[in-house]
Formats: sequence, C-alpha cells, structure tokens
Amino acid sequence: MTDHPKVKNYMTTEVDTVSPEKTVKDVIELIRGTGHDGFPVVENGKVTGYVSASGLLEKALGEKISSIMSRDVLVADMEMDMSDVARVIFRSGKSKLPVVDKSGHLRGIITNSDVIRSHIERTSPQKVWTLKKTLEAIHNIHVDVMRESVNIDELVPTQPKVYADELDGRIYELKKGLAEPIVVIRKTNKLILVDGHHRVIAAKKLGIKSMDAYVIPVSDEIHLGMERTAMSSGLHTLSDIKILDYAKHPLIEITKRLKKDDENGMTHVSQ
Repeated sequence: MTDHPKVKNYMTTEVDTVSPEKTVKDVIELIRGTGHDGFPVVENGKVTGYVSASGLLEKALGEKISSIMSRDVLVADMEMDMSDVARVIFRSGKSKLPVVDKSGHLRGIITNSDVIRSHIERTSPQKVWTLKKTLEAIHNIHVDVMRESVNIDELVPTQPKVYADELDGRIYELKKGLAEPIVVIRKTNKLILVDGHHRVIAAKKLGIKSMDAYVIPVSDEIHLGMERTAMSSGLHTLSDIKILDYAKHPLIEITKRLKKDDENGMTHVSQ
C-alpha cells in the first residue's frame, strides 16, 4: 500500500444493487438473502439513489423503490484518500458509501470496516520497521522486509500462551477481514512467529491455512534471543501454545481485585 491509500485499494467491487423498478418486497427478500441493510439503486450503470432497511418501514410491499429511495446520495470517488473518506463516513454517520467513477458509474462500495482495515495496515509497518532496525543494530546486518502469504502450520511460536477473550476478538476481526498482517522472521527451514499469536490461533480455529505476513529473512547463522527462549520453553508448533481462560486474563484479575476492594469499603480513582 502507498503512504496515502486510495478508496480503490480497499473497496469491494462486487456490489448488490437494486433497480428503481424493484418493489419493497424484492428488497426485503434481498436483505434476507444477503444480510445487508441497504443497497445502491442503479439504472444504466449509474447510481440514482439509495434504499435502506429503515426506509422500507410501513411501506406497501408492492411499492416501487423509485418512489421511496433517497436521491440525495453521498458517494466516494475511486481516487479519494482513505483518510478523506473516513472523515465523510464519520461526519455523515453513514456505514457505507457507493464508489463511482468520473462518469457516475458504480465501481464498488466502501464501508467503515474498510476504513478500519486501512488504518490497521498503516500502523503495522511501524512494528516491522522497529523490528528491522533492532535486528540490524544488534547483529550488525542489513535485512529486507517482504509481504507474502505464509502457511500457519509451519510457524514456530515465541509466545507460550494466549488469552481466550482476546482470541474471541481476533476471530471476530478475521471474519470481518480486519486482522493486520502477522510478523515473521524466516530462516532456511524455519518461520519464526514474532507478532500475531492471537491472530494465528484464531485463524487455526477458523480453518484458515495461510495468512498475510511481513517476512524478514535472516541467515541461519544469526542467533536470535527469541528463538532460544522458544526452544527452552518447549515451543515448536502452534499446538504448544496454551489458551488461558477468562479467569486468568490479567485484566480480569485486576477487575476482580478492584471489585473485592470496593466491597471492603475502599475507593478507587481511575487515572
């Protein structure tokens, strides 16, 4: 991605639409079939309106969409910066915008989830850059960073445990397409997982075989501290990672302790 990602980089190009001649009944069936709560109204390839689930309330089943659709439609241009479309979505309260070209033809749709995903992918490289600089400084080497898909079953973990509640969050993100790339160091016959243990375990639970990753290749002669720690901890495959239940999550423990203190008459002030 570029420093200024565009709408065209994140939009969904396959869009469910309706024509002005469709009826309320048709759209209700489309909502049931797709799970979406609104659709661009398209005629001759151009966006002429928008119909939402709330706009169907108390309407006759046979009423034409052309008579109830909103004609004042906010749209995004394919070349808009994602930061700009984020402002439009935030200020308008819309969850999605049709994307059009200069002639007004529908080319896709951009959602608030796409905005979040674009933000995640911009913050991830900072982690990778920090790791790259650390490796170069400690080992006096130059390393490159590549973006590719990796087989998660080949990953060697460096973290012995993950938390069940955070795992639930990562599963949700993966289902929504929001998870950021994992970070991996590659040796000749080894893929060392540096960042993304919750994401990887979540992917495994969902039956996902490969994941997007930032990969940093290093020589086998480089002795990594995290690699030695993983070996001494008996970490060889993802199955060696323990999933801790909610009661053992440190945030839950803090909450329980605060609650107990409150019951004993102590007062706490959040910083």
